[in-house]
Order: sequence, then structure tokens, then C-alpha cells
Amino acid sequence: MGWLLVTFAVAFGSAIVPVVNAELFVIGLCASQQNPHWLWLGGAVAIGQIAGKLLYYLAARGSIRLPRVLHDRLHAKRPLTPRRVRWQRRTEVLRTKVEALRERCQRHPHWMATTYGVSSVVGLPPFMATSVLAGMVRMRLCTFLAAGLAGRWLRFSLLAAAPAAFGGWPH
Repeated sequence: MGWLLVTFAVAFGSAIVPVVNAELFVIGLCASQQNPHWLWLGGAVAIGQIAGKLLYYLAARGSIRLPRVLHDRLHAKRPLTPRRVRWQRRTEVLRTKVEALRERCQRHPHWMATTYGVSSVVGLPPFMATSVLAGMVRMRLCTFLAAGLAGRWLRFSLLAAAPAAFGGWPH
């Protein structure tokens, strides 16, 4: 039971801070522990990951406010320097593409649910980006939770089962 709580905590942390790698943790845990049940580990990681991504979803949706320090920093009016003007020109194309994608997702909610579900299993497009996009297009919360949990559970259960599947092979 203790490993499940640690696994949940690491998964939650990896959802918030992308440099923490839940995949490596699960593989390491399965390789070092005797018989951790892969379905339980997959479930603990899935719940932790979706709990963390839910914060991004709610922030993108506007349901929760960012801490004042981050909010002020994101929305502060800064003087236009030549460097800032160049940066705005470079990112204008990207902002236009993101806005077009957001509009397309709002017009076709099933496309967004499918993309988010595939991302939760495969990781492409990046799961963090699809979590934020799901909030921006106001995907239904139950769809967000169901598709994300199912996909993440599948992904991490298969990952946790992989060392067990190959552990019985002759060396």
C-alpha cells in the first residue's frame, strides 16, 4: 500500500512539473520491487496524473485563478523593446495556429475528445498541451476525466506489466 501512495505522489508531481518522469519511476519500481501488481500501479499513476492535469485544465478553463504572482507576471504591461517586438513577431504565427486549433476543437468536440484520449495513451500530441487545450475549449469535465483516466491507466498498466512480462524469460 505504501508504494501505491508513493506512486500516486510521484505521478501527481510529474503531472505538475514535467521534468519528473513517471514512466521511469514505474519501470524502476517494477524492476526493483517483487511483484507489484501492474493494474494497481497503473491505476495509482493514472489517478495521480489526472489529478495534476486537472489543475491545468481548470486554469485554462478559467475555473481557478493562478496565484497572484503568476497572474501579474503573465498579464503585466511591459515596455516594447526591440527584443520583445521580435519575439512577438516570431510567436504570432504560433498564436494564430493555436487560436485556429481552439476554434476547430470548439466546432468539433468529438475530435477534441478523441485527440485527448489518444494523447493520454500515446503521449502525442503532448498530454499536457491537450489537457490545457481541453480546458480552453471547455471540454466537459466528465469527458476529460473519463478519457484521461482510461488512457493513462492503459498506458501505465502496460508499462508496469512490461517488466513482469519479460522477467520470466531465460537469461
